[in-house]
Amino acid sequence: MHLELRGITKRFGTFTANDSIDMVVEPGQIHAILGENGAGKSTLMNTLYGLYTPEEGEIVIDGVPHVFTGPGDAMNAGIGMVHQHFMLVPVFTVAENIVLGHEPVGRGLIDLKSARAMVRDTAALLGFDLDPDALIEDLPVGVQQRVEIVKALSRNAKLLILDEPTAVLTPQETDELIEIMRRLAQAGTSILFITHKLREIRAVSDAITVIRLGKVVGTASPQASETELASLMVGRSVSLGVDKAPAQPGETVLEVTNLVVRDDNGVAVLNDVSFSVSSGEILAVAGVQGNGQTELTEAILGIEKPTSGSISMGGERLESMGVRARLDSGLAYIPEDRSTDGIVSEFSIVENLVLDRIGAPPVSRGGALDMGFLRENATSLVKEFDVRTTSIDRPVGTLSGGNQQKVVLARELSRPLSLLVASQPTRGVDVGSIEFLHKRIVSERDNGAAVVIVSTELDEVLALGDRIAVMCGGRLVGIVPGGESRDVLGLMMTGMGVDEARVQASTHQTTLSQADELAVAEIHDAPIQDAPIEDSLDESSKDLS
Repeated sequence: MHLELRGITKRFGTFTANDSIDMVVEPGQIHAILGENGAGKSTLMNTLYGLYTPEEGEIVIDGVPHVFTGPGDAMNAGIGMVHQHFMLVPVFTVAENIVLGHEPVGRGLIDLKSARAMVRDTAALLGFDLDPDALIEDLPVGVQQRVEIVKALSRNAKLLILDEPTAVLTPQETDELIEIMRRLAQAGTSILFITHKLREIRAVSDAITVIRLGKVVGTASPQASETELASLMVGRSVSLGVDKAPAQPGETVLEVTNLVVRDDNGVAVLNDVSFSVSSGEILAVAGVQGNGQTELTEAILGIEKPTSGSISMGGERLESMGVRARLDSGLAYIPEDRSTDGIVSEFSIVENLVLDRIGAPPVSRGGALDMGFLRENATSLVKEFDVRTTSIDRPVGTLSGGNQQKVVLARELSRPLSLLVASQPTRGVDVGSIEFLHKRIVSERDNGAAVVIVSTELDEVLALGDRIAVMCGGRLVGIVPGGESRDVLGLMMTGMGVDEARVQASTHQTTLSQADELAVAEIHDAPIQDAPIEDSLDESSKDLS
């Protein structure tokens, strides 16, 4: 399929999510769309898939303009989409999900035999091993994603949209997906690959379009360095590394012992978890989302009530303490969803910076808020944490995601603390803000705080962690030094023990042929020569920096 987008513009009220976007995707091409969260990538793909109707522009397929009034029109035109959050019915089988909406019928009944055969045939062409009768809820997320791909291709998709497809995958599953994408492209399927992960873009893409603030700011070569691509995303030079000295651990601050947390159905979402964190070190917790990390951080804060086990901070048991008492004892907490748990969108920046201190001096005096202190506090913290705003009286919900996160971080770090717990600290944050947030987290470590970071971004885990704890299925699989390999961490994220993961990762490496080693090195590790971005793009970056 030859796809051309001409001047696509999509608005939501006065907000322009996509602004006159032009793009061409060639047959059999893996075309990556790179941009930060909120850049307009998903809006553009939802428009192409018929979920949104553009105010301006046209979609041209093989030279013919198309107007889509819904996903059915897009599918009929040969476009399939695998959404970031899978569109599968958990209690249906693989076959039932794949034929849902276009079921084969025989004698007035759904022909499940034909459905199963179709699943096996399509999966075999892709090299998949799919059981048509398996329930979706029983499948790992990597296999569920394969079901989504088979579902799209079963409807004769000639162009496949993959929206942030690696967000819930382990590194090994990501590598498998990249190989699947290559096979599809070689067979002639065009692929639009939407992501903000630079490593993956360079590994698999044939062409790269960069979107910033709803506009195409240019194209780049897959051979461009990660630093070049990051600079294009934000419009200025950024540092992708985390500059930190070796940890100098002191006394134990946090002690978690045999912790068990059960959900409303009695299922153990945390199962016999034990670890400790010392002052002056960062423990990074890795794992695919949904393996107990949320419950762990909320148990430390006091939102989740453990069924058994204990949590101590500075030698003091926390089970009998409420959330406020834990915060007053020196615990700082950055929630994984700032919009729900970290800020009150309608409140001003001034108010959000003292949310967890209202009712006590110096925020309140004589039962009333001390507005003089609040404004001085906000002015100082906005400057210190580089919160980009026109006024401290602005509702915090009007700020960008990165600036909202800076407000949360500023509030939590503006008081004496001994323990910082940060869950997904840079989710939905632009590269420039990530650089700043990482520096502040490391600074807290260097000032003697114990730090627990929970992140599904393996690059972030590797960059920040002095030690790395891996979780799977509510259990702590193991704790390894910060320099552990990605392959070992990926295997541990599937539930494999530390020793077995190291052996298997080592065996895998030593059994690669020389040709395979050269190919992997070329993709992942070999030095990349400077590949200058197009001149127009350089000028655009200079203007915006």
